[in-house]
Amino acid sequence: MENINEKLNEILSLPAENEVVEWKEAKNDFDSRKLGKYFSALSNEANLKDKKSAWLVFGIKNDKTIVGTNYRKDSIKLNSLKSELAKHITTGISFVEIYETEKNGQRIILFEIPAAPKGIPIAWKGHYYARDNEDMAPLSIEKIERIRAQAKLRDWSAEICEGATIKDLDPVAINMAREGFSRKNQSIDPSDIVAWSDEVFLNKAKITVNSKITKTTIVLLGKSESEHFINPACAKISWILKDKDGIEKDYEHFSCPFILAVDNVYKKIRNLRYRYISDKTLFPDEIDRYDPQTIREAVNNCIAHQDYELGGKINVVENEDDSLIFSNLGSFIPGTVENVIEADSPSEFYRNKFLADAMVNVNMIDTIGSGIKKMFMSQKNKLFPLPDYDLTSGKVKLTIVGKVLDVQYARKLIQIPNLDLKIIMALDKVQKRKKINIDEIAELKKHNLIEGRNPNFYISSKVAIKTGERSEYIKMRGFKDDHYKKMILEYLEKYKEASKADIDKLILDILPNILDEQQKKTKIRNIVYAMSKRDRTIVNQGTGRYPKWIKV
Repeated sequence: MENINEKLNEILSLPAENEVVEWKEAKNDFDSRKLGKYFSALSNEANLKDKKSAWLVFGIKNDKTIVGTNYRKDSIKLNSLKSELAKHITTGISFVEIYETEKNGQRIILFEIPAAPKGIPIAWKGHYYARDNEDMAPLSIEKIERIRAQAKLRDWSAEICEGATIKDLDPVAINMAREGFSRKNQSIDPSDIVAWSDEVFLNKAKITVNSKITKTTIVLLGKSESEHFINPACAKISWILKDKDGIEKDYEHFSCPFILAVDNVYKKIRNLRYRYISDKTLFPDEIDRYDPQTIREAVNNCIAHQDYELGGKINVVENEDDSLIFSNLGSFIPGTVENVIEADSPSEFYRNKFLADAMVNVNMIDTIGSGIKKMFMSQKNKLFPLPDYDLTSGKVKLTIVGKVLDVQYARKLIQIPNLDLKIIMALDKVQKRKKINIDEIAELKKHNLIEGRNPNFYISSKVAIKTGERSEYIKMRGFKDDHYKKMILEYLEKYKEASKADIDKLILDILPNILDEQQKKTKIRNIVYAMSKRDRTIVNQGTGRYPKWIKV
């Protein structure tokens, strides 16, 4: 949100709490079980009130007095709420955003809670909650059914396009759909499928309804000039090539039929060969930067899950620094990528169920919903960074990197036997210098995979030694302080005195790479302070800003 303080002022201007706004004092702590109930209640009420989101605010008393809150002052612990609560929330949906700000010099936390998706009431630990004005209450049967009925009432992708006929469809696209249907349904004699008329085939593939053209039919098989049948929705995929500075170099737009557009987009992507630095035993000499199936899966997912009613287009951005970014409009209904990876069954809910089913029937996407996990496994097996999902701002943005990162611990760790994908996902965050939550920290430490202090974690020596990365490990971890002290004393033994600049030059470059420049300078200052005040091995004979250290 651009200006959270404006939102806070808007909330404070309300005469009282209501069904979609709640504030709590939460001076020092708040029961996470109650927090889950509030999440369920506010999410359900936002849906019923047709609001984009609801708000829960900490640091405000019932009478709107600003008192501030000390709740989870550590940002890692605060943001770990998302994963903690997602474990017990229907479909794993979690907070869209957690904001920290100040009011009257007091710390305030605002939780922006998304409205329950259409047709999906939100439960906390199996129980549905609602609001009765300012109070918490069970979600009534009537309200549960009102939310569930939303999914039954309307599926945009199944709606009929009045006036559209089979003449508005692309014959090449229909033939490709037949081929995909034949591969998907090998129990049906291929000659029978060929013999069907187009009308019969489209009905059997459930792309049309009683021979009537649906929005799904136009999106997947319609001629490009037939896109007007789904106005104001948009059936477009844009491929954009950007250079290393983010400047656009080339682009092309693809309209329906999307069943053909997927291959056209794939052909635009420069899937160059990637040459590994020789490891003698682990890698082939060259490999494709991007798995073709990963590209197609990513584009097909955008097609299946795009919120077409928002009127936007699907984007595929190719960066010359070796990454692909796929984005589509609409919230991520499963809530978190972790829920998809860990699930042993397909999602129960789809934004465009008719479209998704049709894509399954013509073999564009997998019926068991394992496409995302396959993308993760493909990147893992190539030792490339795992796919990155950004689920904020009302869209789903997927980034696929087609190279090995400079910090190569994660790609080495993947080779350790019995390391499951969940742990690799956490290690991948360490590789990318991303924050990891409390659960991930505990899991990685339990397996002795990371060292360091929050938030400056690095791959542990146990793993680094296994993978032959001892020198890189030392660069990340650094030496013990006694090593640096000994170097300073040896310098003074030889040169008799040392300025601050001399000491910086001596050890700055060998301090841990995990530290930034300012942290390194602070560490040197602490080492020198310890030597003079506690160890009493050196003394300052300089003045003010110009110290001159000598050995005692």
